[in-house]
Amino acid sequence: MENQEPSQHSFEPRANGPREKSERTYRIFRSIYDYTMATLILGCGVLMLGAKWFHLDAIINAGADFRYIFGSLCLLYGGFRLYRGIHQMY
Repeated sequence: MENQEPSQHSFEPRANGPREKSERTYRIFRSIYDYTMATLILGCGVLMLGAKWFHLDAIINAGADFRYIFGSLCLLYGGFRLYRGIHQMY
């Protein structure tokens, strides 16, 4: 047998191997999930903060203070989910 360099014997995974394909699929799924959840949570925050302008005061049986606090938290968390979806932080 000939003397070959160690780099020729080492295993190099294929670029499109099953593990890379699985990771890419996971990233795509997570980004779609984050965009969807961010849209829903941001929409909930907008509805809570704008209940007076959308004439939803009678439908949403919550005090104005609760609506402002909950709406603000929804906007913050929805913004975080959107940021995480854009930057794919997982």
